Amino acid sequence: MAFGLFKRVTSLEACFVPSIQAVSSCIFLMLFLIQVDAQIRYSIPEEMRKGSLIGNVAQDLGLDIKRLRSGRARIVTGENVQYAELKTDKGTLVVNERIDREQLCGDVTPCSFIFEILLENPMELHPVTIEVLDVNDNAPTFQSKQLDFEISELATVGSTFDLEAASDADVGMNGLQNYILTKNSHFDLKQSVRPDGSKQIQMFLQNALDREKRSHIDLKLVAVDGGSPQRSGTVNINIIVLDANDNAPVFNQSIYKSSVTENSPKGTHVVTVNASDADSGAYGQVTYSFSKSNAPISDFFEINKITGAIFVSNKIDFEKDKKIEFRVEGKDQGGLTNTCKVEIDIIDVNDNAPVINVMSFTSPVSEDAPVGTTIGIVNVKDLDSGENGQVRCSVKENSPVEIKSNVRNYYAMVTNAPLDREILPEFNITIIATDSGKPPLKVTKTLNLKIFDVNDNPPVFSRFLYSATLTENNSPGFSVLSVVAKDPDENQNARVSYILEECAIGGSPVSGYISVNSENGVISAARSFDYEQTKEFVCVIKAQDGGSPPLSSNVTVKILVQDQNDNAPQVLYPVQTGGSLVAEMVPRSADVGYLVTKVVAVDVDSGQNAWLSYKLQKAADRALFEVGSQNGEIRTIRQVTDKDAVKQRLTVIVEDNGQPSRSATVIVNVAVADSFPEVLSEFTDFTHDKEYNDNLTFYLVLALAVVSFLFITCVVVIISVKIYRWRQSRILYHSNLPVIPYYPPRYSDTLGTGTLPHVYNYDTCRTTDSRKSDIKYMQPISQSLLDVGGNDSEAQQIEKQFAGSNMSTLLLQSGS
Repeated sequence: MAFGLFKRVTSLEACFVPSIQAVSSCIFLMLFLIQVDAQIRYSIPEEMRKGSLIGNVAQDLGLDIKRLRSGRARIVTGENVQYAELKTDKGTLVVNERIDREQLCGDVTPCSFIFEILLENPMELHPVTIEVLDVNDNAPTFQSKQLDFEISELATVGSTFDLEAASDADVGMNGLQNYILTKNSHFDLKQSVRPDGSKQIQMFLQNALDREKRSHIDLKLVAVDGGSPQRSGTVNINIIVLDANDNAPVFNQSIYKSSVTENSPKGTHVVTVNASDADSGAYGQVTYSFSKSNAPISDFFEINKITGAIFVSNKIDFEKDKKIEFRVEGKDQGGLTNTCKVEIDIIDVNDNAPVINVMSFTSPVSEDAPVGTTIGIVNVKDLDSGENGQVRCSVKENSPVEIKSNVRNYYAMVTNAPLDREILPEFNITIIATDSGKPPLKVTKTLNLKIFDVNDNPPVFSRFLYSATLTENNSPGFSVLSVVAKDPDENQNARVSYILEECAIGGSPVSGYISVNSENGVISAARSFDYEQTKEFVCVIKAQDGGSPPLSSNVTVKILVQDQNDNAPQVLYPVQTGGSLVAEMVPRSADVGYLVTKVVAVDVDSGQNAWLSYKLQKAADRALFEVGSQNGEIRTIRQVTDKDAVKQRLTVIVEDNGQPSRSATVIVNVAVADSFPEVLSEFTDFTHDKEYNDNLTFYLVLALAVVSFLFITCVVVIISVKIYRWRQSRILYHSNLPVIPYYPPRYSDTLGTGTLPHVYNYDTCRTTDSRKSDIKYMQPISQSLLDVGGNDSEAQQIEKQFAGSNMSTLLLQSGS
């Protein structure tokens, strides 16, 4: 029947009365209730075979088999030998080692040993007492093989002689029960009980001795026990008959009592016994010795044969013997003896330090374990008694673990603060046990607790923003920079992988621009960059650890593309064509500093790679013209004279400021003349000197054909439009709708040519480094630019056609 947390058994009638032939097979089971925890008591006979059943603890404690397994039920005992074994799968106790009651308890009865069954989560402690019943497996034995007596023939009838008592390791009915003396005509046995409860065996004289008739008597003393089958032991008694000693020694006390402190040094006086003999002479001299029935006493004490003083002869341990009792024999020279009892109490001293036994210890412990987690259980014992055996247990300071006790002598180690492996990956727990003796004894035990890592820290980059510069025209796979993220976790939780986050750069995925090594974070270019197309871009790198679930963090990476001088300057003006000749006209009346033209060039590079400078590389007359190094303006450096040639050819080189620098060359043709026919006559020969003069006629014919085609097409289109509008007006007229005449814008200003008049031409000349821009307005057509054709008649016709108009540049096509 179960009550609350404890199990109480009021009676057990499972025992049976064994027969004499089957005592060893009887098992008595008894259960008792104590107030603290459920306590079980079993009775078993000694010498049971290993594996024999003791009892079903699960049933007797009211515990489920699953509880025994989940609670890691086990037997805890401070003894070296574990006599019982717990079968957690069946919930039974079985014999684990041979149990010898005599070896275990000696002559103490009843004989039992105690252990505890410990369960965890929650912690429970159930004491178990096993009573070992005696089996008649030991026969009575005598210490001596032969007892020698010297008895005077004058010994009176009824004189008694103490005999050595036999010892039987068994107890109860199996112990020593009776003595039998072989039949003879002089002696018989007398058995009595001493005040301390022990048996006194004496041989008394029934008939007077006569040495002259019989000087030597041999007897046998048989000791028998009450077991079944009965066992016995025998000792020979050798009696030598002497003359004239008829008084035995007499002690002045029947019991001597004293005390001695354990661990007393050798030679410490304990007590002195004294006996007197009424005889005189040699028969009155008494000598002292320990009774042979207490032979092991000589291992602790020694006695002065003459004075009867008893001294310590060896170390005495209170934890083994709390009280020592033995008998001292006084014997005179005539062979008469008497005995007295000596009782010595052992006084305990604090000579045993506490002992710490670790019952369970869990290491490593997860760092996310909640506060109050039990990491181990220890048992602390002290073999001393009283205050010397009272123990206090604590944990050394600066430790996130504390000691709690809710069961006698058992302490649980629980955490009292959160654990963080990154701050403290492992630490030592020092348990201190101190008893209450004077002086107190202390013992320590150190346990190393390791903290198991949990993925609670994301990778952290060393910077908030990474930036790098990459020179354009790099080779694919070039390493740009490395990003580094550290994770304070360990093992797999600290293994960082680098991932390029998807995003678009100019409509293209970022993976087409760069790649990142997932192992070391090295960012490499996925292609060759062109500064003129991509000057910079921003991407995001994610660092992710290998935990479960993984943790991650991001960092922004900015990559700047650095310009290289990989583009030569490009000349925008004057335009260099293969089928025409461009010339700038300079009147002979031009003053010093006259602006002839301006070379305009650009460089798509940036920075100093786009800083342009202009040089006059080649000229027919270097003393007449100069080029501005920064703005590209071609000006006269002296007054133009009549001696200067009409046609002037200038070669201008444009260089950038890169390393190495790049350049472009432009040819500028200048006509020095005041009239158009003069220019034509000179440039006719000039143009025929060129390598492309043979193609001018072809280009002129082609141009005339194209113009004629365009003219005819325009006429057809205009006529078609006129007819269409006329028909529309007729339809509107017949429909009686109001007719609104429609005029195309500025058709009335076409002057019959079909094109708008070009009255003015605006010529804009700019350079990237010029501080000003020059705009020329309303320059006469015939004074700016001439393109000389193949013959004079054609030039005259062109001159007549454009007479009276103002232009800045004239381009003429001429054939061979």
